[in-house]
Amino acid sequence: MNRKILVLPAVAGLLVPALAACGGSGGGSDGGDAIVTGTTDRFIATKDAPAPVDPAYSYDVGSWNVLRQTVQTLMIQPRGEGEPVPEAAESCRFTDTGNERYVCKLREGLKFSDGGTVTAEDVKYSVDRARAIEADSGVFALLSTIDTVETSGDREVIFHLKTSDATFPYKLSTPVAGIVNPDDYAKDKLRDGFEISGSGPYTLKPEVKDGEMVSAAFTKNPHYKGSLKVNNEKVDLRSFKDADTMGGALEKGDIDVMTRSMSPEQIQKLSESADTDIELVEIQGLEIRYLGFDTDAATVRDKAVRQAMAQLIDRSALVSKVYGTQAEPLYSMVPAAITGHSNSFFNKYGDPDVTKAKNLLTDANVATPVKLTLNYTTDHYGAATQQEFELLRKQLNDSGLFDVTIKGTAWDAFVPAERKGSYEVYGMGWFPDFPDADNFIAPFLDEDNFLNSPYANNRIIDSLIPQSRREADRLAASDPLTEIQDIVAEDVPLLPLWQGKQYVAARDDITGTAYVVNSSSTLQLWELNRGVGG
Repeated sequence: MNRKILVLPAVAGLLVPALAACGGSGGGSDGGDAIVTGTTDRFIATKDAPAPVDPAYSYDVGSWNVLRQTVQTLMIQPRGEGEPVPEAAESCRFTDTGNERYVCKLREGLKFSDGGTVTAEDVKYSVDRARAIEADSGVFALLSTIDTVETSGDREVIFHLKTSDATFPYKLSTPVAGIVNPDDYAKDKLRDGFEISGSGPYTLKPEVKDGEMVSAAFTKNPHYKGSLKVNNEKVDLRSFKDADTMGGALEKGDIDVMTRSMSPEQIQKLSESADTDIELVEIQGLEIRYLGFDTDAATVRDKAVRQAMAQLIDRSALVSKVYGTQAEPLYSMVPAAITGHSNSFFNKYGDPDVTKAKNLLTDANVATPVKLTLNYTTDHYGAATQQEFELLRKQLNDSGLFDVTIKGTAWDAFVPAERKGSYEVYGMGWFPDFPDADNFIAPFLDEDNFLNSPYANNRIIDSLIPQSRREADRLAASDPLTEIQDIVAEDVPLLPLWQGKQYVAARDDITGTAYVVNSSSTLQLWELNRGVGG
């Protein structure tokens, strides 16, 4: 039997009730075989990135999904999405009208997976550690509004902020704010390798070959105490080299669940199949894809070049030919369905137009054709990425205004090269840390942005981002958010392309698949269990 389930996100601006799970670690199935889940995410420790799952370093969707199973945060995004709710905390709240003092009280009886007690000092240690290390991944910037952290007794943590930040509860739900055991994490040094010491719903036993974690065995943590109901005893997460290999493993029954990233062809095949014991789950997603620019590079330093690319790229054709109904064109870094979204790029450039693009270059005295290399990663965003960049190349070259080549690089080499400024133009994806417009803006445009981009707009950094964060009512933040998006459309340090849906495929005896991935691509393995296949 095939069932296609559509789950709509309760992101900011959509009034859908939050179905937060409650209770402790009880409620799981009674033993049995592990539920085996596949992913094409790769987990590699390299010389440039030796600590891929240290919360003070980790900043990609794959490694965050490992941490979310093992490291507890004070707050968590609830099962039905919506605003964050307490997790390791019993309660959290702003205690002033200016959203600058945030107090959390820990649950009683919290323990690390080794049985040691979790205290407020451990929370302070973990947060201060991530801020102090300032890893080159840029993840520490999520905590940039913190001024100081103090404790009161064993269970109360007080965050004093530098400025108002209505999004701060969301930031405390991200792995960078995860609570780690100080016995295993040095104060001023990252923890290399794949060992994790936390208080989350699972413990981790990694299988590592040649510096790569090829599988992760998650076993229910008997000491876990939090808001989550853990519905299984064990989940194995296995990393596959590509979507086809992962899909073959699901068909043979070697795995029970298939998560990101599935190919467009796989998704279409599963959605059209009427006689199968595999079901497909579709979740409205907040994943976006975009082009980034090294605005100091000679070829794209003149914004007219970047504007011409924005004027030429046909997003609708790109989505239609590569992703079909699995994605939709995007005209801002802030996706549709997020409060504060504005179609700024469409408002400025309208439909693709070669004449307008030519005039932009002519007026700026830019000689044509402009020679560029578009860089993309071959093994992180799915099998269709190469096809996407081939089409981008064709669109730009067919105009006669550009002479574009494309180059693919494996993710473990792509990321450090991008951060070192080796690419003039590069393709990236973004899976939000939390579903708020701030998280589609600040990580790219604020100080210490994670791309290490040379682009800096003082009005955005000094005025508009702080202004938007002062508004607890996110609708009231629309004016500064819209202005930021309009500036991006004018300067084009980033060029949004599309936003996509999320998909999970599972054998029909697996339950909980409707919630195992949310719109931000957060993996929630505790939702899975075994039922009866049909």
